[in-house]
Amino acid sequence: MPRLTDTPTIDTAPEHVDHRTTPAYYIDTAAITDPVVRHLLNRCHTVFGIKKAVTDLLAGRLDIPLPQTTGVIEPGAIVRGRVIVAAGAVIAEGAHVTGPVLVCPGAVIEAGARVRDTTVIGPGCRIGFGAEVTRSLLTGGVFMKHTSFVGDSVLGLGVNIGAFVSTTGLRVTSGPVTEPATEEMCAHLDGRRVPTGQTKFGAVIGDGVIVPAGTVLQPATLIGAHTLLYPKTQVGGFFPSGSQGR
Repeated sequence: MPRLTDTPTIDTAPEHVDHRTTPAYYIDTAAITDPVVRHLLNRCHTVFGIKKAVTDLLAGRLDIPLPQTTGVIEPGAIVRGRVIVAAGAVIAEGAHVTGPVLVCPGAVIEAGARVRDTTVIGPGCRIGFGAEVTRSLLTGGVFMKHTSFVGDSVLGLGVNIGAFVSTTGLRVTSGPVTEPATEEMCAHLDGRRVPTGQTKFGAVIGDGVIVPAGTVLQPATLIGAHTLLYPKTQVGGFFPSGSQGR
């Protein structure tokens, strides 16, 4: 049996892929303006391979050229490791960024924000005071302007994360939590478990979704594009594109 890791290998083309696990179900790749993000998503047959693709991208193992650091790192920003700040991107004074991280054109990481560990911040994203992002892909135009946490996740175009929203990547129903994690996270579709190949998996949030303030997303939550989420303390499972979640 292969050893599970937090960064599984990229999907090879399987005989059958449920369309609800493909990047295209959640993200309009034709609307993505950044070539790095677009090519990255086009390499992945399922959303479960995106985190590994991000890891390989930032490690230089993919044939996708990365931009030069020509953006702005303001004095007083704390930047460690390999952090690429593309043209027009800004890491503001008081922000804390630990690479490997790619900050795409027009993105802003504001004072008091924290971005770390194999993350791509797509074009036009705004990461505000108290927001933290780790091991994730934000495809573009994502707003996290308030205290919140996104980890081990994929966020589509124009997603808005409300105050005190948090993804969760581990379940606590199988005994003590260990680090590194060892139990595989599974998504749920039509009452069946769908293996992710990962021991930490937060959420996939499709284009245009607004996550209301105070929402906690259970591990391996899948939210289709343009889903309307009503205020609720916990959200989990699968939400079809264009549906309403109460």
